[in-house]
Amino acid sequence: MAAVLAADIAGYSRLMGRDEEGTLAQLKTFRRTLIDPTIAAYRGRIVKTTGDGVLVEFASAVDAARCAVEVQRGVASGNEKVPLNHRIEFRIGIHVGDIIFDDNDIFGDGVNIAARLEGIAEPGGVCISDDAQRQIRGKVDSPFEDMGPQNLKNIAEPMRAWRLSTDAKSSALLAAYSSIETAKPLALPEKPSIAVLPFQNMSSDPEQEYFADGAVEDIITALSRYHALFVIARNSSFTYKGRAVDVKQVGRELGVRYVLEGSVRKVLDRVRVTGQLIDASTGAHLWADRFDGALKDIFALQDDVTLRVVGAIAPKLEHAEIVRALRKPTESLDGYDYYLRAMSNFHKAGSEDISEALRLFHKAIEFDVNFSSAYGMAAWCYARRKLNGWSEEGSSEGSEAMRVAARALECGSDDAVALASSGIAIGYMFSDFERAASLMDRAQAINPNLAMAWHLSGWIRCFLGQYDLAVEHLERAVRLSPVDPQRPGMLAAIASSHFAAGRSEVASSLAKTALLERSSNFIAVLVAAAANTMAGNLDIAANAMERVRELDPNFRVHKVKDRLPYRQPEVIARWEDALRRAGLPE
Repeated sequence: MAAVLAADIAGYSRLMGRDEEGTLAQLKTFRRTLIDPTIAAYRGRIVKTTGDGVLVEFASAVDAARCAVEVQRGVASGNEKVPLNHRIEFRIGIHVGDIIFDDNDIFGDGVNIAARLEGIAEPGGVCISDDAQRQIRGKVDSPFEDMGPQNLKNIAEPMRAWRLSTDAKSSALLAAYSSIETAKPLALPEKPSIAVLPFQNMSSDPEQEYFADGAVEDIITALSRYHALFVIARNSSFTYKGRAVDVKQVGRELGVRYVLEGSVRKVLDRVRVTGQLIDASTGAHLWADRFDGALKDIFALQDDVTLRVVGAIAPKLEHAEIVRALRKPTESLDGYDYYLRAMSNFHKAGSEDISEALRLFHKAIEFDVNFSSAYGMAAWCYARRKLNGWSEEGSSEGSEAMRVAARALECGSDDAVALASSGIAIGYMFSDFERAASLMDRAQAINPNLAMAWHLSGWIRCFLGQYDLAVEHLERAVRLSPVDPQRPGMLAAIASSHFAAGRSEVASSLAKTALLERSSNFIAVLVAAAANTMAGNLDIAANAMERVRELDPNFRVHKVKDRLPYRQPEVIARWEDALRRAGLPE
């Protein structure tokens, strides 16, 4: 067993073609003054080098991670005065696994996986495996970002990967906070509670992941419409995708009694879906079945699976109620594939990710002009762009947001996703908070287990000045989906509600938690700056303000009321005063 670090230069052929002598000289300098000394300092052994890369073995995953971060920070510093198109930037991958020694070289899956992870790392970035992340978490000062399961070339099963931050400012801000206390196990709700885990794709074609995900989506949607059930949201369930799981541990982490798991296998034009229901407290199998069908009838097959699963969990419910519970976002398989791809980008939350999600939602709409959920999610994308300062002034995004929101409501009067996501655009972008609140109420009535509806309702209640109700709705969203990709945004919203209510200490603590989970969340950083200023934690406030300026260099005090459109002038004044004192320019 060893920690293996693989690194290479991004765009090496391009750099060599442009300036071979200059590139080789710059690389030699980096090797002599930074890379080789840093590897030696962290007890690494250089196994071999290539023209543009290096393979290093470490006895400790922590040493490998610290070495990678120090190298990337050093390279970034050395590139500050170098023109963009002449910069040498490394990509680094790290994995912990078995290796084979042979004639001073190393081989095996540990090496192969590290090399594949390096291939998906960003220039200047570090990508690590799930095995490596488990060994180093809590032992390095750099935050992680979950990249989810990744299909790596020549690696049979998808592997979960993590992005290790090399941003010194981000790490400094997080280090200013104390570490999060270990979360206590969640208590079981009074209602019967269930989590539906991602079904395993047993086919050789990675594209069939979307069929498997669609089957699970239908089951969760059907179950979540029952007021008598407590159903964990899709976003939390899907954090287990691609991982070998202990069902008892899943039950403890998500606070549920029952877990449904299954698999999908496609052969030619036929599909087989298997499922089993497990009591997470005992590990006992309560129900199992399999369903076969033609690929062209995939939605009919998903309906059959959903009916029988729901029937196994709630046998006393009438068949007609089960039929009414079956809701699908679209009857177009192609459109649904685009929708799933868009949601994957949406949860990553970066500027380019949201732009790509918006493009894919519109692509889904091309296949189904009545796809209400896609219209609604597109509207939410526009709201996010405004919130983060990514919209260009004078653009047509406002009118386009209103158009897709109106279309979502026209097509999806009974679609909770469409109601909630279009409602946040109508409320946030156009200050029609009363109508937005009404849409959130309808979404919650249709699907009381939809975490999104409670999350977005919390923002609307906050802007209306109903701070305690906002916190109540947001905390319910977190409980329904405790490991949701949107959780940092939920925590930031709770922090904002407490700050608006004058509870700066509580807001500061919640902002800290949100930032430790996603350091790029603009609202969380903004609350951290404002709340810590009011609480007298000026060093943390200053670090947070640096991060605010980094995330949005154009943000100013006079833009606060546009980004945070509270109804109460005194709340806007509190935000403006706190951010001004934290160092935000007028």
